[in-house]
Amino acid sequence: MFALHPYVTAALTGFVSGMLLSIPVGPINLTIMNEGARRGFVWAALIGCGATLMEVLYCILAFTGFSSLFDQPFIKAAMELFSFVFMLALGIKFLLAKHVSAPLHLSDAVDQFDANVAQRLNPRSAFWTGFVRVMANPGVLLFWIVLAASFLSRGWVEDTLPSKVACIAGVTGGVGLWFIGLSWIISRGHGKFSEQTLLRIERGSGLMLLLVALGHAVVIIRQLSLGRP
Repeated sequence: MFALHPYVTAALTGFVSGMLLSIPVGPINLTIMNEGARRGFVWAALIGCGATLMEVLYCILAFTGFSSLFDQPFIKAAMELFSFVFMLALGIKFLLAKHVSAPLHLSDAVDQFDANVAQRLNPRSAFWTGFVRVMANPGVLLFWIVLAASFLSRGWVEDTLPSKVACIAGVTGGVGLWFIGLSWIISRGHGKFSEQTLLRIERGSGLMLLLVALGHAVVIIRQLSLGRP
């Protein structure tokens, strides 16, 4: 059976997960849609570049700051279960959404923190607007911690520097491609997506997350049946 090189697998894992994480409609996507319609492609693309940079920094932090915890069997197993539940819950939330909302609501206190950070830093350029909006959302870091644990435990990303770099490069490509592509679509359309269109995007991302969660469950069941941790 054809097998990909481990670094190619890591890069593809990062690319797909980066794009999947970027699709749900949230503050960055809405900002790009609004500003792209008002100011054009370049302004919206710069917002996307700033958001991509902060997203990648969170991804790097998840891989470098928490990867040592995943070596312990109990924590590894717990994170595998948590990642399945996490993706399942988000997928259901997006699929059953009746209106567009923030992709990951942790608590009212966290939402207030997000607003306070954005207000204090008050970014004026397009690039820093995207950067600050992602930086002020700790839910993004949580998502990458969960995904990093899942990738390392599954062997999709090896616990080596080159493999992690390949994955992070893939994340950069996936996130950047989504934001740049969205900027181009909005600037060419000269208008905003309707509420119904945004809901379809959110529900579509929910369906994809449910499929990923299903695949995750199949792997867990297979490992249990083989008696492997």
